[in-house]
Amino acid sequence: MSDRYDAFYVGVNVFVVVDNKLLLGKRKHVFGDGTWALPGGHLENKESMRAAGIRELDEETGMTATDLEFVGLVNTPRGSRGHYLQVGFLAKDATGEPNLREPDRCYEWQWFELDKLPDEIFDGHDRLIQTFLDKSYFTDSK
Repeated sequence: MSDRYDAFYVGVNVFVVVDNKLLLGKRKHVFGDGTWALPGGHLENKESMRAAGIRELDEETGMTATDLEFVGLVNTPRGSRGHYLQVGFLAKDATGEPNLREPDRCYEWQWFELDKLPDEIFDGHDRLIQTFLDKSYFTDSK
């Protein structure tokens, strides 16, 4: 039996919901260019998931949060694009206004009504958002 395991990635994503509107950013010059995505990114080695969500929210939008609530997990094997686990947290106390802090990776931040989300949502985040809306907490691969 081999002691070698294939690696997979963990994406930590933050739902910022204000007045029934969800914050999404339009991806730029990265996989999924032109699609809308949640603030978030990769979990770093030895980092807690909540710390990753708080860090990513600040790095990408300039917004702060200290209270994140787990809302969902999606298993997203992408073939040649790698295998991802997308983890979602709801920012319970997000403050500030979204600013474009990574203009090389994001075109803009925009608020969308929860019942009027755009069609072009980033692969993996589409199912994570649906999991959040359905309150189903987990979605396995298709």
